[in-house]
Amino acid sequence: MNWSAEEKKWAAETAEKLKGKMRAVTERNRDKIPYTAVNGVFNDMGKDDIAWWTNGFWGGMMWQMHALTGEELYKEEAVKTEEKLDVVLMNDKGLDHDNGFKWLPTAVVNYKVTKNPASLNRAMLAAGNLAGRFNLAGHFIRAWNDNGTDDRRGWAIIDCMMNLPLLYWASEETGDPRFGQIARAHADRAQECFVRADGSVNHIVEFDPETGEMVRTYGGQGYGVGSSWTRGQSWGLYGFTLSYIHTKDEKYLNTARRIAHYYIANIPDSGKIPVDFRQPADCPWEDSTAAAIAACGLLELSKYVEERDSMVYRKTAMKLLQTLDAERCSWDPGTDELLEKCTAAYHDKEHEFPIIYGDYYFIEAVMKILEKELFIW
Repeated sequence: MNWSAEEKKWAAETAEKLKGKMRAVTERNRDKIPYTAVNGVFNDMGKDDIAWWTNGFWGGMMWQMHALTGEELYKEEAVKTEEKLDVVLMNDKGLDHDNGFKWLPTAVVNYKVTKNPASLNRAMLAAGNLAGRFNLAGHFIRAWNDNGTDDRRGWAIIDCMMNLPLLYWASEETGDPRFGQIARAHADRAQECFVRADGSVNHIVEFDPETGEMVRTYGGQGYGVGSSWTRGQSWGLYGFTLSYIHTKDEKYLNTARRIAHYYIANIPDSGKIPVDFRQPADCPWEDSTAAAIAACGLLELSKYVEERDSMVYRKTAMKLLQTLDAERCSWDPGTDELLEKCTAAYHDKEHEFPIIYGDYYFIEAVMKILEKELFIW
C-alpha cells in the first residue's frame, strides 16, 4: 500500500505514544481481561464474567503490541488470556455467535504465529460450535442464547459478520469447505436482510426459526427500528470487506462499499461519531468504538478498490483516527484506558465510557498504516 508521507508520519508518532502508554498499562494489569475502566482503572472480566463476548480483545491488543515491539511481556499476557478462555469452551451457555471475537484474537493468531497445537485445538472447537449455530431453514447463524425473556431462536445480528472469519479460517486451515459454506450462506442472508438500499444496516433481524422466513427487525443497540446504529454500520462495513477478502466474491466488496459510502456521507464535520446516525439532533452521545472500527474497515477496503475511492476511504479513516488521537484518547500512562466516550448501546443507562474493543481497533488501525499488523480477521 502506498501510504502518504503524512499518513506514515502520523502512524509512526502514534506508535511511539502507544509504546509509552501500553507497557505501563500492561504491567499494571497483568492477569486481567479488561472490558471497561472506572476512574482510569480497568476492571477484570476474567473474574467477573469469563464468557463475556469482548474477552478476546485484550489478547488481540497484546499480540498487536508484541508485533509492534517484539517484547515478550505482551506475548505472555496474550497467552494467559487464551488459556483462561478454556473454561468457556466447556460452557455451552458461554458459547455463541461471538466465538470469533473470543478466539480469533487469541487462539487463531497464536497458532498463526507459533503453530501451537493447543491453540489450533481451541480455535477448531470454537469454529465447530459457531458452525453448529447455523439455521438450515433460514441460512443464518443464530446470535444470542436464550435470556429467559425473549425468544431468540430466530435472531441474527449484524455483528456476526465480524465472526465469520473464524469459519473462513477453519476451512482454509483444514481444507474442509463446510465452514466456509456456512459463512458464505450467512453473509448472503445478511446482505439480503440487513443491508438497506441506502447502505444503512439493521442491527437485529428476526427469522422464523422453523421456516426461515424474515419476521421483523429490531433497533437493538441503536436508537430504534429503522435507525442507524453506528457500530453496526462499522461491523457491516468491515465484515463484508472481510468476506470479500476470504472469498474474492465481488458482491461482498460492493456491499462493503455501499455501507462505506453511507457511513462517510453521515460523518459529522467534527469527525466524532454519534451512537446512532439517526438519533435526535439534541442528543450528544458518542461512540468512539464505532469510529475506530470504521477506520479499520475503510483502511482495509481501500486496498481492494480503484485509486479514486481508495483515497477517499483512506482520507476518511485518517480523519476519524486523528480526531480520536487528538480529542478522544487518554495518552496519560497513569490511566488504563486509551479511547474515551465509547457507548455500548443507545438505551443503556450509561454512555460514553471506555470499552476495550475501541482500544483494540485503534491499535489495529495504526498497525495497518505501519504495515506491521498481525492480520487477525
